[in-house]
Amino acid sequence: MSESSEAHPSDASQQPDQSDRSSSVQAGMKDGLSDWMNDAASGWKRFTPFQWLVKQLTSWFSVSEEQIAEILEKVRAELPTTEALLIGKPQAGKSSIVRGLTRVSAEIVGQGFRPHTQHTQRYSYPTDDLPLLIFTDTVGLGDPTQDTATLIQELLDELEQENRQARVLVLTLKINDFATDTLRQIAQQIRQKHPEVPCLLAVTCLHEVYPAEAMDHPPYPPEFADLQRAFAKIQQTFTELYDRAVMIDFTLEEDGFNPVFYGLEELVNALADLLPEAEANAIYQLLDTDVGQQLGNLYRDAGRRYILPFAIMAATLAAVPLPFATMPVLTALQVSMVGLLGQLYRQTLTPSQAGGIVSAIAGGFLAQAIGRELIKFIPGFGSVIAASWAFAYTWALGETACVYFGDLMGGKKPDSKRIQAAMKEAFEAGKERFKRKGE
Repeated sequence: MSESSEAHPSDASQQPDQSDRSSSVQAGMKDGLSDWMNDAASGWKRFTPFQWLVKQLTSWFSVSEEQIAEILEKVRAELPTTEALLIGKPQAGKSSIVRGLTRVSAEIVGQGFRPHTQHTQRYSYPTDDLPLLIFTDTVGLGDPTQDTATLIQELLDELEQENRQARVLVLTLKINDFATDTLRQIAQQIRQKHPEVPCLLAVTCLHEVYPAEAMDHPPYPPEFADLQRAFAKIQQTFTELYDRAVMIDFTLEEDGFNPVFYGLEELVNALADLLPEAEANAIYQLLDTDVGQQLGNLYRDAGRRYILPFAIMAATLAAVPLPFATMPVLTALQVSMVGLLGQLYRQTLTPSQAGGIVSAIAGGFLAQAIGRELIKFIPGFGSVIAASWAFAYTWALGETACVYFGDLMGGKKPDSKRIQAAMKEAFEAGKERFKRKGE
């Protein structure tokens, strides 16, 4: 799978005026299609009622930012979203917890946090528009120049706001840090004001108190005497201020400890005990090997609203019995569809980047595309077959683009074999869908 700049989308957050540009591109594509079809109508009227098709197809093609926002809002309302308020000093392992629960790289986590209030930053996974996890991280804790009372008030104000999300407080503390007065003060006030918000005490950096002879993590749970005494002391300090306590040690690959996310299963189980069933299941699914497919389906269901009009247009244009005359237009149509789906996944693409993705995921279908055009020479039924193929191919291209973008959202490199398998499966499904629409 190529990851060149021609085929790899850029981050939407780095592109200014995306909404204006998207609207302009969509309007331009719509006007361009209409102009092209009007110009072609004079030569092709004996084959199809083009004036009617121009009106119908351009109305189907009308896709606005408002429609995208409407779909996103409906999907967002059904998402089992959890907001985890991470409270702890710098280097206490808060970002590592984010990495463990999302499985994205340290670089992506570091770039994902954005200022939310004076003392908090926020990171939504997988996107701001459709998050399954929202991490709100306190900043300035442990800084003597910061006003602790102001920090606490901001957290309390955050909890006062009504929303549909499940919430959990995560107190993050290094195993060898016993300067806990500020953290305990925050936990006390939140517990007093919001006893309904469950609290997880996450004790981190276990390897820092391993005995000298320990070169790797022991079987979980670690039984080292010094570590157990330190953990018991921390639990005693925060008595009645937390609902679950867990020991974890999330490191980087280069640190040499295995597993990298030591205690992850225990962390997830503890969180699941504190959350409603739907939110708990969502967290379990994030760690499942099929999470990319499960998460991608949320977006793909929304994307199908746009894939279908493109497939219908492709079939109609492909039915024009002039070999090769429609290929450039169909290609442009399909590239435009991939670009629009990229917007849904918040990936801003130039036409050349969208074209690169089409080339990457289409694979061996190119030869079949040429065959589709040649079959138009067969009298009578050639155009019907071409229309069926164009519908199924465009449908499959849209479905597979959703798989591709889903991988990117999850911080993974798209797998070429899985992409090609998805293309073939979606192509067969597209042919069946075309048959049903013709019945």
